[in-house]
Amino acid sequence: MRAVVFKGAKEPMQVEEVDRPDCPADGVVVETEACGVCRSDWHAWMGDWDWFGVPATEGRIFGHEPVGTVVEVGEKVQNFSEGDRVTNPFTLADGTCRQCQSGHHNRCERKMPMGFLDFSPGAYAEEYPVRAADTNVIKLPDHIDPVEVAGLGCRFATAFHGISQRVDVGPGDWVAVHGCGGVGLSAIHTADALGANVIAVDLKQEALDKALELGADETVKVDEVQDVPQTVKGFTPRSSGADVSVDALGIAATLQNSINSLGPGGQHLQIGLTTSEEQGEVAIPVDTMVYDEREFVGSYGMPPHEYDAIFRMMETGKIDPGKIVSETITLEQVPDTIASMGDYDTVGIPVCNEF
Repeated sequence: MRAVVFKGAKEPMQVEEVDRPDCPADGVVVETEACGVCRSDWHAWMGDWDWFGVPATEGRIFGHEPVGTVVEVGEKVQNFSEGDRVTNPFTLADGTCRQCQSGHHNRCERKMPMGFLDFSPGAYAEEYPVRAADTNVIKLPDHIDPVEVAGLGCRFATAFHGISQRVDVGPGDWVAVHGCGGVGLSAIHTADALGANVIAVDLKQEALDKALELGADETVKVDEVQDVPQTVKGFTPRSSGADVSVDALGIAATLQNSINSLGPGGQHLQIGLTTSEEQGEVAIPVDTMVYDEREFVGSYGMPPHEYDAIFRMMETGKIDPGKIVSETITLEQVPDTIASMGDYDTVGIPVCNEF
């Protein structure tokens, strides 16, 4: 089968013929219909995250926002059959640990991030495997377009989980989102659907325009203001600060601006992972956080059972992940699309749907 193959950090990736994946006894093999192209793939291609325990090695197949049709079923699988249209979270759980048993599959003690480990190949390929299918695989409603689903596996799911489950967002709350790439736009769209007032923060006017389209009420263009946190606070009642502020990019400046945009008792939601410049370490205003009782909260992926909420909100029109898809591309275009993400010119989510 054809797949995009990693050749080393910052080296051009190639489309090559590779062996089709073996089907795990407890898993399935899926024929790929679509796969989102994510900034996390760019991080791995750049050689980031060796400090995080996921160094990329030559020969790896990336791609962790998939949708497709089951073409092979392992002998231990009970809930899926050939022909089922499915997706899955990017973090593949084992279904047996304490975290999984309590419904937190995204925190699995033996989680395997799809496409980031040699023994967990991704979906920039004609077919991909999924372990522990009865735990990880999700059947798609008939009415959903595969391109709309392709962004759910990572960016939209992580943002949805973070906004709806990890922090307290309700009608009338003020939410600031720093960084309006795919995950930031997903957070904006979700917060708007939950009734919040949303402030979008970014350097690019095109990204801010997209944020307004997806539900933002106010925007802050970073290079046009002297103090980002104070500008954000100026939109909130009595300039007290945001109830929730999100770093959707993962660089020191956005993380610090996010925390400093909060009011007393506010919650900072960290979705973006850091680059080689930060290597996972960023200074934060600890005394201010203590004095104002601000919280620091992380969001990583989403448990499979939360997909039902997304599908229901899609069916009623409250959210539309398809609006965040910026373009569809071919498998041959994936390498250049990933490499170009270092220019931060992408607005929304590119999706590969030709294999």
